[in-house]
Amino acid sequence: MKIKGLRWWIIGLVCLATVINYIDRAALGIMWPAMKDDLGLTEQDYAWIINIFTITYAAGKFISGKVYDKVGTRIGFILSIFFWSLASVLHFFAKGAASLGIFRGLLGVAEAGNWPGAVKNNSEWFPIKERALAQGIFNAGAGIGSIVAAPTVAELYGVYGWRITFVIIGVLGFLWIIPWAIINKSKPEKHPWLTNEEKNHIVSGRHESRQNLEDEKALTVMEILSKKEAWGVISARFFIEPIWWLFVFWMPIYLYKEFDFNVKEIGYYAWFPYVGAMIGSICGGWYAKKLLENNSVDFTRKRTVAIGCAVIFVSIIGAILFANTPEKFVSFVFLVLFGFQFSISNIQTIPSDLLSGKSVGTLAGLGGSIGAISVIIMNWLIPIITVESYTPAFIVLAVLAPLATLSLYLLIKEIKPIENN
Repeated sequence: MKIKGLRWWIIGLVCLATVINYIDRAALGIMWPAMKDDLGLTEQDYAWIINIFTITYAAGKFISGKVYDKVGTRIGFILSIFFWSLASVLHFFAKGAASLGIFRGLLGVAEAGNWPGAVKNNSEWFPIKERALAQGIFNAGAGIGSIVAAPTVAELYGVYGWRITFVIIGVLGFLWIIPWAIINKSKPEKHPWLTNEEKNHIVSGRHESRQNLEDEKALTVMEILSKKEAWGVISARFFIEPIWWLFVFWMPIYLYKEFDFNVKEIGYYAWFPYVGAMIGSICGGWYAKKLLENNSVDFTRKRTVAIGCAVIFVSIIGAILFANTPEKFVSFVFLVLFGFQFSISNIQTIPSDLLSGKSVGTLAGLGGSIGAISVIIMNWLIPIITVESYTPAFIVLAVLAPLATLSLYLLIKEIKPIENN
């Protein structure tokens, strides 16, 4: 049996995994107003709990990057989604801050694998000119998941309460494993369902020196860190990641505090900005694909990231000055998340532009881990700097966007394959 366009089925499943990933992680913030009353918790407890998630998420990015490089994307994704789904189900048994923190910690370390896994998957299944588009499709799952999460979790909570809601969304992940294990039988070179035409398209579209991923030597972490270009990726991730995570973690709390929203009202409003994220993911990938038709990888990646970061900067300033109603606020956040996803799909693709298949997951994981550290710092700062207003937090985010762009321009002279020596 042969399936035309099998690579698009593969990335479609990865996108679906990301949808489930974001439903699982968004559920806590959406249901927090009710959970904190049931469990006797405070906003400081919330900051502590989400930082446990972020710390384990940071560690998980690095660990899973190495694991995916070792066991491959097929088994790597099965391990990741099994354990994050288990963690979601375990929320049913939460009794207070300590147990909830443990379950969020397991969720964080397992969910982290989705990102280095996707970058590695795309380096295997897509020629270089299609990778940003594939990454955009994958990242669209984050937006779709967040769009679906807010109203769905709010409705499930209304019917079943927060404990059963965590069980239901956890089961979704277990179900995903079935089609993934069936469809993703092996790498493109050996997949029995892949047409010869598509196989040639994938393999010939890799860097000429790297058409056979099996022949490449995996770099050690220290070898990767010795490359200036790797620090360009890591720095860009460090600066840009808090922009996304502040809204994922704190937007429901912001709506609750600033506009006195309950769980259902949060659900009705919090989904809209992620439509911008979904559109930005697809547009950033599509724009990069078009640019690559007549321009270098270096020009394409840097131009696309710069445009997205400019949108972020202008939109955050607009939110500070004009977002005095919930409708205006979510509209500006729509634009912020559009810009973020427009940029991040290309930043996440750079490890596969620089390194071979056996090292891509490690660099992607390192970038994700360092990016998560900046999120931890931001989560720690939020309760401190937002006592009177969220404006200081928004100013910090506005500054971070151009710094992410500068990291690529200053530390990566040219985005091209690095020699493995």
